[in-house]
Amino acid sequence: MSYQLYVSLQGDNRIARFEMDAASGKLAPRGGIDVVGGPGPMTLSPDKKTIYVGYRGAPEATWWTLNQSGDGIPRPEFGLESFAIDPKTKDLKPKGRRVQTLGEPCYLKTDKHGKFLASSYFQVGRVAIHPIDASGAVTADIIEYIETNSGAHSVQFDLSNRYLFVPHIGLGNRGLTRLPPARQAPANAIFQFKFDEKTGKLTPNDPSRVGPVEQLGPRHFCLHPTRPWMYVCNEQVPSVTMYTLDPERGTLTIGKTVSNLPNDGFKERNTCADIQIHKSGRFVYAPNRGHNSIACYQVDDRSGELTATGWARAEPRPRAFMLDPTGQFLFAGGNESRKIAAYRINQQDGTLTELETYHVGEVPMWLLIVETPDV
Repeated sequence: MSYQLYVSLQGDNRIARFEMDAASGKLAPRGGIDVVGGPGPMTLSPDKKTIYVGYRGAPEATWWTLNQSGDGIPRPEFGLESFAIDPKTKDLKPKGRRVQTLGEPCYLKTDKHGKFLASSYFQVGRVAIHPIDASGAVTADIIEYIETNSGAHSVQFDLSNRYLFVPHIGLGNRGLTRLPPARQAPANAIFQFKFDEKTGKLTPNDPSRVGPVEQLGPRHFCLHPTRPWMYVCNEQVPSVTMYTLDPERGTLTIGKTVSNLPNDGFKERNTCADIQIHKSGRFVYAPNRGHNSIACYQVDDRSGELTATGWARAEPRPRAFMLDPTGQFLFAGGNESRKIAAYRINQQDGTLTELETYHVGEVPMWLLIVETPDV
């Protein structure tokens, strides 16, 4: 087996590839592929043969400022594309044709069987389902394009493949003035859907949304691999909230929220961007953009609640990060430094030890590590 790290570089219009050494975590550059349209979110097919990429256009001059031209007006560069992973070279090759979207995709995920691709649209406030054809390519024959609310972010299926969840951050008064007035207000909630894995259709669950009373701004989430627990990172008030999932109804119950910052008096602007869980289900990680750190948590095996175990230094404005399939390493990209930092994961308590940093390019928006068989 070999391990490939693919990095979407929104500012360079490129998807770079690195090979990861499974023993040391070292990265070796292996080229990449030039694309057009500002590549952003990526996800892997269940058979690990295809990577799906969302195009967001050129990055903003300042990464935290909303792109006012992306507020519902379709742009030619917005789209989805499928890439086959070459079994021998591990290079990416376009598969099918690029599918244009009416909004800027910010998160992608396939269902468990690889028949459908779900995507969320932050500024236009939508969630979409596209079919995937027999070759593994996403098609333009959209099944669902459901209006939710501005601020739609992560979109993922539960482990049973029967439910779909879409967190929506709390935007406040940060723009989007061209949207209908009713959709300019922050949702600050997770939208809950039932998913038909045969047809790809979505139906609002009952209740259709759940969220915190305080304007925390749910953004991304991860699911525990064996227990009915979901962990959601909050953008507006940097924190992580635990939810309990009812496996029969597909609905969430909110639990305890813990701060994503240490008690060190930090008062500058800070937002939480992403969240990942270790394959063992014992550790959770979430980065801080501003404090420039990665918060490390242990998961209580009985209650599912989180206990902070430390904060590792991160490259400026850490957004994209990912754990490798072996569970030994974590990689985090800095949007401002154009670098990736590599860390070794302590298997006893989940804390991180920084190893090396690597220059990757302009605006590393997404990291995707793929375990590929040797041919």
